[in-house]
Amino acid sequence: MSCCANSRTPQQRPQEEPAAASSPINSSSPAPGNDADAPSRARFEAARSFIGTDRPLIAADGEGPARPVRLDAFEIETETVTNDRFAAFVAATGYVTEAERFGWSPVFIGLLPDGAGYYANEGETPWWVRVEGASWKTPEGPASDLAGRGDHPVVQVSWNDASAFAAWSGGRLPTEAEWEHAARAGLGDVRYPWGDDEPDDTTIFCNIWQGVFPHRNTLADGYFGTSPVRAFLPNRAGLHGMAGNVWEWTQDAYRVRSLSKAAKARNRHAALEQEKVLKGGSFLCHASYCHRYRIAARSALTIDSSTSNASFRLVYDVAAFAD
Repeated sequence: MSCCANSRTPQQRPQEEPAAASSPINSSSPAPGNDADAPSRARFEAARSFIGTDRPLIAADGEGPARPVRLDAFEIETETVTNDRFAAFVAATGYVTEAERFGWSPVFIGLLPDGAGYYANEGETPWWVRVEGASWKTPEGPASDLAGRGDHPVVQVSWNDASAFAAWSGGRLPTEAEWEHAARAGLGDVRYPWGDDEPDDTTIFCNIWQGVFPHRNTLADGYFGTSPVRAFLPNRAGLHGMAGNVWEWTQDAYRVRSLSKAAKARNRHAALEQEKVLKGGSFLCHASYCHRYRIAARSALTIDSSTSNASFRLVYDVAAFAD
């Protein structure tokens, strides 16, 4: 199982979208590129690379085998989009996220303030609950806010929300192959952005769960929920947070490359529901439950889904110039 919440279902979607949702960015929006708070970027030249791994741990997710890919040059931001940066986007454009339009979003129950109301989830992941009023600016519902979390990754944003921000900022979401290439930063088929050393309950490399999920978190890494985007050491390319903290949206449709009956059924569902790939794992991952903070690991949500532990970072195309 993944540590992401379940996707929104057709029954949970409104029959008609509000008028405010008809255009992701209104006519008064600044031109793309007016993102004054954008962080530094790491550049990767055009290269032959690969996606996936020859050492898959969750084969049903389509982690392996490794497959060759050809990448054009690109630049990738060194950190995920923060709450402060997303707030600037909203202030400049008047954008309303999908969680705000739905009126609710899934929240990890352990994050809820005392006395907060919620609707229980009786499925396989009861720790994910429906909270009315949960959105990017009130991530755990109306009793919460962003005080002290300006430099944390924005959460409760859908793929559509992330794409709207990217259009305003002048970038785009990475492909899964670009994301993996950047996370490895030249190290080859390693499990993690720092190599093959395993994080655990005492060896801290990133923001994941320590203890017994979902009942006890020892907080050995210092965080129960999200951490600041630069809280942990970067990889060799200077990229922070490529493992743990928050899942990151990519532009790719979710698909398992397999001829098995189960994979074909999974792919039909993913295509019907418009699921997209997320990478990197989150603060809820633990080897005993969701060992998906590895580079090749993957998860999926529908394009209108948002959660307490999903965010994004941007990439930029690099123009090719003739000699």
